Amino acid sequence: MSVDETAFVREQYATEDRLRARKSAYENAEGDDPRQFAVEAVAEARPRRVVEVGGGEGELAERLQDELGVEVVGIDQSARMVELQRSKGIDARVGDVQELPFADGEFDVAVAAWMLYHVPDLDRGLAELARVLAPGGTLVAVTNAEDHLQELWDLAQRTTSLQRFTFRSENGEQVLRRHFARVERRDAHGWLTMDDAAVRRFAGSWDALAPLVTMPPIGEPLRVRRHSTVFVAQKAS
Repeated sequence: MSVDETAFVREQYATEDRLRARKSAYENAEGDDPRQFAVEAVAEARPRRVVEVGGGEGELAERLQDELGVEVVGIDQSARMVELQRSKGIDARVGDVQELPFADGEFDVAVAAWMLYHVPDLDRGLAELARVLAPGGTLVAVTNAEDHLQELWDLAQRTTSLQRFTFRSENGEQVLRRHFARVERRDAHGWLTMDDAAVRRFAGSWDALAPLVTMPPIGEPLRVRRHSTVFVAQKAS
């Protein structure tokens, strides 16, 4: 990750505003729900303790606690995201996935949803996640594919920046196999319907799509594809 992108991540998650602007676009999502896929993958592992890294506002951690009755510890670099997680009753702490403050084998499951592509040294982060998992433990990692939101990139007349992601649907399995004994992928496909205001709100939260903020009105709502992948990686027993 470049210095510029490190600054981008710091700015993006200093507050919840940009994150919420993007999440609002998914309120009317159709098709598969990758978050539900992630919850199901965690449930299959029957964990007692779960660590979630880069959990943002903590919606997924809250679901795991409430629906599965597991103990969840949250780690995030943003003090504001940690504050929001704690407000939901999550044991959240400021920290870095590249240097997790836990002993070996402390957790049954680790969750990394839409965050591994932000990690400066991805292999170091994955090695840390594997380290804090018990033998046979599971990492549930979620990311997006290159064609995710393709219609927005086409409208902006730009090549998708997802191609630069170090961890995406196209290369995630290969990367995970360097650290885990078994890897399974579960693809989630669907659509968003975005009106002019939704397109501009989303674009305003992501500099690469900035041309859409000042474009002429789009008229008819835009149908935008969704394509995410949940990777379920198991550590050797």
